[in-house]
Amino acid sequence: MRALPEKVFKYSDYQFHTPSEVVAKHNPVGVLNVPYPISWADEERDLTAWLGNELQNEAFENLYKLFERVKELDDPELWRDWLYLQTSDHFYYMCTKWFSDGDVHKYFNPYSSPYEAFINYMNILSDFRIRLGL
Repeated sequence: MRALPEKVFKYSDYQFHTPSEVVAKHNPVGVLNVPYPISWADEERDLTAWLGNELQNEAFENLYKLFERVKELDDPELWRDWLYLQTSDHFYYMCTKWFSDGDVHKYFNPYSSPYEAFINYMNILSDFRIRLGL
């Protein structure tokens, strides 16, 4: 991988740019209408890998109930931890899908079950609530 940029520049007229540089350099060619959230995950290509069952929804709702308190305290460490608690992997680990989608979820999951992931997450959220003084 270290040699890749050198080879690209040596044998082509390709260039590397950041997303911001690309946006500044090119005009949009049209509007992309995406009326519903989409994802790369699973057969449905929607958000059900993260918010498709009661475990995920309960964890997500409980996390977002804490937003106003985190905002009120305005502590950098609490903000950082609240952002970490939003990491999509936490909710992905709670997925209860079956068949080939379920196999993928199990493969990338450090927990033995979605329920174990939920219990662990809710315990962490409980500790976080204590740190918020709730």
